Amino acid sequence: MAPIARIIFRPIITGTENIPRSGRVILASNHLSFIDSMVIPLVTPRRVQYLAKSTYFTGTGFKGYLTRTWFESIGAVGIERGAGQAAQDALDAGRSILESDSAFAIYPEGTRSLDGRLYKGRTGVAWLALTTGAVVVPVGLIGTQEIQPVGTRIPRVRKITVNFGEPIDVSRHGPATSGRARRQATDEIMAAIHKLSGQELAGRYNESPRPGLHGLADKVFPRERV
Repeated sequence: MAPIARIIFRPIITGTENIPRSGRVILASNHLSFIDSMVIPLVTPRRVQYLAKSTYFTGTGFKGYLTRTWFESIGAVGIERGAGQAAQDALDAGRSILESDSAFAIYPEGTRSLDGRLYKGRTGVAWLALTTGAVVVPVGLIGTQEIQPVGTRIPRVRKITVNFGEPIDVSRHGPATSGRARRQATDEIMAAIHKLSGQELAGRYNESPRPGLHGLADKVFPRERV
């Protein structure tokens, strides 16, 4: 489908020479639209895997079959979303992919940006890189939110830009067991993504506030996220 997608959407793609053709590599991207998870595998010059909601693989009927087949074909791995053990299970799944010397895509922001700003990165991306020794290639997506805005089902034909930055070796920040090393490595990765995407910085984590007192506590005492 890659040639067809390139003809229809005519994406501007830069920096593909920065992606190692073999070995462990993490593609760390900003996240603007559901369509991002289709764009990256289609324009990357090697097979890349990423994590997707488990519900994409459990649908029934013809629609469920098409959805499951599509996500399996582009290398998606189904996981349960959430914090705690679910978050660690997701990281372990990414680690397993990387340890097979594969390419793995991740969104350090954790979820889509609904306002177009770039949010603070969660340190799971640094943990993966420091644990597996993978290099990180930052990715800046521009315009994908115009193809499929939040709330729409049918993609629109719009031009997009995909910028791949120079590989980052985060090992100099320290071991994966160091919270300081994970934070510094993540901040370096997010700075590179910001340079490639040109987005306004939000300066905080991107997450839906929890209701009631829990939501108020999150605003007053923001917690570190992986």
